[in-house]
Amino acid sequence: MSKEQTIDYTLRTTWQAVSKMYNEEAKNFGTTMTLGFTLLSIDPKTGTPSTTLGPKMGIEATSLSRILKTLEERGFIERKPNPEDGRGVLIHLTPTGLEKRNISKQVVLKFNGVIENAVSKSQLKAFYEVTDTINELIANKEIYQTEKKVIRLNI
Repeated sequence: MSKEQTIDYTLRTTWQAVSKMYNEEAKNFGTTMTLGFTLLSIDPKTGTPSTTLGPKMGIEATSLSRILKTLEERGFIERKPNPEDGRGVLIHLTPTGLEKRNISKQVVLKFNGVIENAVSKSQLKAFYEVTDTINELIANKEIYQTEKKVIRLNI
């Protein structure tokens, strides 16, 4: 089997192409794909607790901290105390952040529209079913399950 025939190769190269495409488009608006994705993950009306943002996006806390710092430095977000949890912080979009979020949303919707016009509904349904199954198998640790070996000591 060649590398081009493996599922992970296809997923990885496709995601790299999508990521590159999004970054090229985001550059036109003075941002990056990662910043746009983060803006899309923040509730535009009520804000989003900083503690739920990382898991929601599937990124580690240290990476999220750097992203949030960049967004704050660019004036896209502001941090406010969470009124429901005095220890927590809510991430809110600024007017500039909301504008960049709306641009990001339009970019994503355009991508989705072009893909939806290029493939049949049954192909798209199958794509979602396959990716759901892959995610489920990974979440349930059904890919690389290790058998627990019992060591018996004869004493």
